[in-house]
Amino acid sequence: MTSVEDALSIARTGFTPITAPRATASVTPAASTPRVSATLERRRQWERRYRMRLRITDAAVILIAVALTATVQLVSGVSVIEAVRNAALLGLAWYLMLSALNSRAAAIFGSGATEYRRVAHAAGLAFGITAIAGVLLEWEGLQPLFFIALPVGMLGLLFARWTWRRWLQRQRLSGRFASRTLVVGATEDVEYVIDSLQKGGENGYHVVGTTLLDRTAGALRIGESIYPVVGDLDTVAAAAAQLGADTIIVASRPEGSPDFVKQLSWQLEGTAAELVLSSRLTDVAGPRISLRQVDGLPLIQVKIPTYEGGVHLLKRALDVVVATVALIPIALLTPVLSALIKLDSPGPVFFFQERVGRDGRRFKMVKFRSMRTDAEKQLAALKEQNEGAGLLFKMKDDPRVTRVGKVLRKLSLDELPQFWNVLVGDMSVVGPRPPLPSEVTAYDGTVFRRLYIKPGITGLWQVSGRSDLSWDESVRLDLRYVENWSVMNDLQIMWRTAKVMAQPSGAY
Repeated sequence: MTSVEDALSIARTGFTPITAPRATASVTPAASTPRVSATLERRRQWERRYRMRLRITDAAVILIAVALTATVQLVSGVSVIEAVRNAALLGLAWYLMLSALNSRAAAIFGSGATEYRRVAHAAGLAFGITAIAGVLLEWEGLQPLFFIALPVGMLGLLFARWTWRRWLQRQRLSGRFASRTLVVGATEDVEYVIDSLQKGGENGYHVVGTTLLDRTAGALRIGESIYPVVGDLDTVAAAAAQLGADTIIVASRPEGSPDFVKQLSWQLEGTAAELVLSSRLTDVAGPRISLRQVDGLPLIQVKIPTYEGGVHLLKRALDVVVATVALIPIALLTPVLSALIKLDSPGPVFFFQERVGRDGRRFKMVKFRSMRTDAEKQLAALKEQNEGAGLLFKMKDDPRVTRVGKVLRKLSLDELPQFWNVLVGDMSVVGPRPPLPSEVTAYDGTVFRRLYIKPGITGLWQVSGRSDLSWDESVRLDLRYVENWSVMNDLQIMWRTAKVMAQPSGAY
């Protein structure tokens, strides 16, 4: 590169282009063992501090849970020795299982579902070990461990992890505790990876530069952000050092270079903490993906979705429990809402509408009425004012909505009677949006997959923008949920729904 080109590159990006000679196909053996760089050591320091906070919090929660249980045992007449023995065994097993299952691994810091799943799994193993030991050794007084320590400890651990996760996300949004990331590959693939990372600023990756296959200098604009292009594929380690990057994401590798990733990992020894390979397996949840080794060949295995069996019986059980509990306060709230609806607009309190459920079965969905009684008749006249795309009709200022109805919709209170649909088996608490028959007749291609499971009161569409979503985005979120359902995801969506109701947006 000429000096003029160097000057232009520095002016545009603020980084001096790397002009190191291209390496040969083979990696030159290092003269000594690679040493940890200052950048990598800084990252490891904050990871150690954060992990220590998790350890202290975990120990405190477990101690409180087992101490409370031991107190109950003492009050009920269990001897001090037995109470302390039971509490000590459970507490030790629980803490060790959290470590054994890598619930504090740096790779899952702030990840949410994966972290919570490991915490829950550790609790199950700890209580299983304690129960087996109690049976074999004929210990008494173990029942309170399951009825007191388990719920108290589980809720405490999950809440503590959630609190630390929120704290870490806030730190990352402010630019701290994020992995300084260099993205390597073809321009199109690099743009795809960075665009995906930009959508979630809390993911822990802060892109500081790129290394592209087709050019070695300049800048890459993605949205409103500009990223410097530094070095080439033979100088990735030098580029990472120049940018202070501790994570390398390979968006794509050059053709005809089967050993590219292996050689790159050698270059990065002592320089970077992570070498991440990007995949275009979009909308496939982590639990469905596993890695297999066949004679040194790494194979990515994707589990085919299933829509029957025990796991879906568990979903139904969760629905029944949640609906039963929810209908109690709803029954107390109904007289008040009914009076408001009646005073605001003449007509029935409840609105029944035919919707399509699992396998195309039709049912009557019930809601609190939020529109005038002649709303369906006025729909044809309002079609030209539709603000939505695809098959959905949307109007931010729909004249058919009553004054009370606007409040009900804003707070999602109009949907509360749908818990009855859940209880009788027409719907699920979490699932795809329940479609109208007219929408289903216009479905094409893969959209029919939305009908593989029961529709839900809430879902990914509800916590990701609601009426602000386009038709295509709504379908994509529904299909992602259908194929990747899990109990933990349902619980997360329920929690996110509660937050959306507390701070409503996108509902009209």
